[in-house]
Amino acid sequence: MDSSAEPQISPSDLDSFTAHLQSSKHILALLGAGLSASSGLPTFRGAGGLWRSHNAMDLATPGAFEENPGLVWQFYSYRRHMALNAQPNKAHYALAELARKKEGFLTLSQNVDGLSPRANHPADKLHLLHGSLFDVRCTEFYCKYTEKDNFTDPIVPALAIPTEGPQPAPSTTDKTGAEATESLYSAMKQSNTKDATPSPSTSKELDISDISIPIPKLAVQDLPHCPKCKEGLLRPGVVWFGEMLPLDTIGAIDEFIRTVPKIDLMLVIGTSAKVYPAAGYVDRARKKGARVAVVNVEKNSGVGLMDDDWFFEGDAGVVVPEILKSVIGEIGEEGK
Repeated sequence: MDSSAEPQISPSDLDSFTAHLQSSKHILALLGAGLSASSGLPTFRGAGGLWRSHNAMDLATPGAFEENPGLVWQFYSYRRHMALNAQPNKAHYALAELARKKEGFLTLSQNVDGLSPRANHPADKLHLLHGSLFDVRCTEFYCKYTEKDNFTDPIVPALAIPTEGPQPAPSTTDKTGAEATESLYSAMKQSNTKDATPSPSTSKELDISDISIPIPKLAVQDLPHCPKCKEGLLRPGVVWFGEMLPLDTIGAIDEFIRTVPKIDLMLVIGTSAKVYPAAGYVDRARKKGARVAVVNVEKNSGVGLMDDDWFFEGDAGVVVPEILKSVIGEIGEEGK
C-alpha cells in the first residue's frame, strides 16, 4: 500500500484536533487490523476474510484446534511468517512516540502481529487484548508452560512455507541449446537432491493462502510440542473466539479508566469497534469525558460519532503520523 500519498484532511478538523491533542493529559487508543493493513498484512475481515477456502474466524476457535490442529497451525504459521516479513509502518512508530511524549497515554491493541512492540512502543503503555502470534503455550491441562516472543520461523520444520522448485533458466545468448540443456539438468539434479537448499534465485515461496496451492495434511507428531511436559501440543498464544481475554490486561485497563480523573481523548484506529469488550471502551471513555477521533478507510466505521468528535478517512499509516505531528514531530519510515 502506498503510504507516501498526502492524506486529505480538513484543515479545520486538523486544527481543532491538534489543539485538543496538545492539551490532553489522559488519552486512550484502541487499535485494530486496519492499522497493520498499511504494512501489507491481511485483515481477515469482511469480504477478504477467507484463508484458502476457510473462514478465518472459524479457524480461530478451540474447537477448530481440537478437530484439526494441523490445519490451524498451518494458518497461524502462515500469519507468523507474514508478520515477520512485514515492517511496522509510520502509524506504529507515531503511536510509540506519542506514548513517550504523553505520560497519560494508554494503548489497547486488538492486533496479534507484533508490529507495535517491534516499533518500540513502550511495553508498560501497550496492552495486547488478543495476545500475540509469537507467544505459545501448552495445551496439556496440568502443564503451565508458556513462552513469549518465540520468533522461530517456522516453529517446526513441517510448517515451513513450501517453495517453488528450481526452474531451468533459458539462455539469452547461446543459440546451440547447450546452456539451456545444462540449466535443465542442474534444475533436475537440485530437485532430486533430498537435502538441497533452493537458492533465492531458483525458487520462491508459494502463497499457501491460495487454495490452488496444495498443502500437506500434517500428523500430530509433526506439530510443535511442549518442551516441558513432552506430551502436550503447543498452541498459538492468541485469544480465540469463546475464550476469556487475559485478566491482567483487563485489570490494567480497568484501573486506568477508573483512576484517572478524566479521559480527554479516545483514538479509534483501524477498527470498527463492534466486538465486545473492546467496543465498550469507547463508551466508557465517553463517560469519563473523552472526545473521540476515528481513523479508518471507511466512513461507516461502526463508531457512532458525536458533533464534537473527529473522523479522519484514509490509510492509518499516512493519517496517524500527520494528525499527531504537532506533538511527536516528523516520523520517518523507521521511526524518529
